[in-house]
Amino acid sequence: MRTTVLIADDNAFVHATLYEFFEREADFQVCAMAENGRQAVETASRLHPDLIVLDRSMPVMSGPDAARALREVVPEAVLIMDCATPEECSEVALKSLGISAIVSKSESASVLIDTCRSLLYGKAA
Repeated sequence: MRTTVLIADDNAFVHATLYEFFEREADFQVCAMAENGRQAVETASRLHPDLIVLDRSMPVMSGPDAARALREVVPEAVLIMDCATPEECSEVALKSLGISAIVSKSESASVLIDTCRSLLYGKAA
């Protein structure tokens, strides 16, 4: 069974890119996309994805605010924050919101995929 992924980012290019990266992997399936944090929370409450990749800065509801709400509606989901710059994400503050990992958008997609696998399947993945 494939791991279901919800991608939440307000940038259409990032949506398309992340969708392609995850769909190329045999163990991942993108179940939905959201353009802001509120859509992410609403979608996650319906679909209960295994993994949610959140942009830090989104309109309507930011990534950190969405993470706080997501912890309530899908506490079992793994949350990863995707940040434009390292300065944008304070690891300590985000981890207190239930974010499992922080990945910079400047890193290669393989870093994101490897991080997801490590969190979902353990360190041996």
